[in-house]
Amino acid sequence: FPASTEADRSIMKVLLLGVALFALADPSAAFLAPLAAPQLRTASQGVLPGRAPALRSARTPLALAMAGPKVIIAGAPASGKGTQCEFIVEKQGVVHISTGDALRAQVQAGTELGKMAKEYMDKGGLVPDEVMIGIVKDRLAEQDCVEKGWLLDGFPRTGVQADAMAKAGIVADKFILLNVPDDVLIERCVGRRSDPVTGKIYHITFNPPPADADVQARLVHRSDDTEEAMVKRLQQFQKNVDAIKGYYKDITMEFDGVGDKMKLAAGIHEFISK
Repeated sequence: FPASTEADRSIMKVLLLGVALFALADPSAAFLAPLAAPQLRTASQGVLPGRAPALRSARTPLALAMAGPKVIIAGAPASGKGTQCEFIVEKQGVVHISTGDALRAQVQAGTELGKMAKEYMDKGGLVPDEVMIGIVKDRLAEQDCVEKGWLLDGFPRTGVQADAMAKAGIVADKFILLNVPDDVLIERCVGRRSDPVTGKIYHITFNPPPADADVQARLVHRSDDTEEAMVKRLQQFQKNVDAIKGYYKDITMEFDGVGDKMKLAAGIHEFISK
């Protein structure tokens, strides 16, 4: 664009910079950006002091604002973790990630990771940590997790998994640990019954099922929901959680999982929102 005077050239530079800014702000006008790119580079080098840094600083808060919280929650079987996950999703709008669901999705989609996992599953073996970490990393990279944030439910379970997550660049903002005494957990677990049709979980004392003969007849008591099995599960859980605590000590808050679930949910919400 020829300009006859220095003043004309300065005005033209400002106009071209405006076009570049408009093209960056509106993707539908992106075709205009090449026309102004040289002037935008010149401006960033000081011809129009302060303009380019202002552009960069204006975009950074926007990107940060779009990213939701990244949360890990841990708790022993029957600690109420599932209930609190529902509250967290409702209040924070994050994506609830169950490793089991993520694993099944990869297998159903026939991805490379899914095929690898299926080989072990078909043989009745455990899916190796490196495969599970890959599946989790892929899921957390999906657009909904990037924009809304995520809630990892009960993963990592071991120190090996926590270390692998750190090496894979999976970093959480908050780590929530629900503490419930063993005797309370055993009582909750032994009385637990599940409805295979609706997926609902009941407790014969604390949350009894409806007085419906059909529902009562189909309720299932899991084979590992016994006192003997629960003691072993709790010992294993404690060993595992002790191994992962060190990885998240700076972002951890422990909560008493006994008492009013709404008060607990409010405390967790406040912690995540800090």
